[in-house]
Amino acid sequence: MARRFYKVMLGGGSREADNCRTNGYLGADYDVREDLSGQLPDNWRDFNSAWLPRLLSSRNSKISAGLAAGNLWTVSKGMSIGDIVLSPTGVQNELVAGEITGDYHYVPSGPLPHRRLVRWFPGIVRRDELSSELRASLGSGGTAVRLDSHEVEILRAIGEVPPHSPIVSTDASIEDATQFAMEKYLEEFLVQNWGQTELGKEYDIYTEDGEQVGRQYQTDTGPMDILAISKDKSKLLVVELKKGRASDSVVGQVQRYMGYVLEVLAETNQEVHGVIIALEDDLRIKRALKVTKNIDFYRYIINFKLERINQ
Repeated sequence: MARRFYKVMLGGGSREADNCRTNGYLGADYDVREDLSGQLPDNWRDFNSAWLPRLLSSRNSKISAGLAAGNLWTVSKGMSIGDIVLSPTGVQNELVAGEITGDYHYVPSGPLPHRRLVRWFPGIVRRDELSSELRASLGSGGTAVRLDSHEVEILRAIGEVPPHSPIVSTDASIEDATQFAMEKYLEEFLVQNWGQTELGKEYDIYTEDGEQVGRQYQTDTGPMDILAISKDKSKLLVVELKKGRASDSVVGQVQRYMGYVLEVLAETNQEVHGVIIALEDDLRIKRALKVTKNIDFYRYIINFKLERINQ
């Protein structure tokens, strides 16, 4: 099995980072105080179906409960021995890296009781020395976030590949590095400037405990780029970002995410809408959207200007 890569938070606000590094583990909590051994199916959706109703008792919404279930399964079962993790230390600009070395075990008396053993590597990884694309991915909310598309850069940061090896994504779905970078820049720019956009007038990116957990929100068909909620809490919004020209296939992708949100996350009487953001559209996507309810299309405009200053 190929090695996978994750960002993992070591407690809220990284408050358990020192303890995890000292004692060689990472873990999760979510107020689940029972041993999950024997309750961790291979399929994430099966775990989510069983645990989301139970987690609702300690969470304030289905979205929060779904996020908790997904992260709890990922830490306890989804990550494999040999996978690499990057974790914030709680000190600005600092990350530590480690390798998963053990299967799930439960420690009822300590913090983060659902644990995995980790061999933490010496030294610090500086966030400001990483690419802007990787920094954007590290900014995604949630306890555990996949970073597989940054494999070479992460390996280089921890000294496992020569320092001048090219940073090339291993994700076969990414057509070329330039397009991949554009999509990541678009997400970062949109999140940072959300309040100044047309969408920001009506919606907020879903936030929990001050953290934007609506970025790269995990579903059973993959992570959606942005999950937002209307200011009056009556609507949920799925936002899908596409580099360059969008094709009609993205409509089906957004519909799958919307179906998941409607079935699993939406409260009673909460509507679900979708938005596709891309540089260009085409005839096929125009026709697909004509017969598609509750999905809007937005074009983003790149404005590049040179100004001479030594006149």
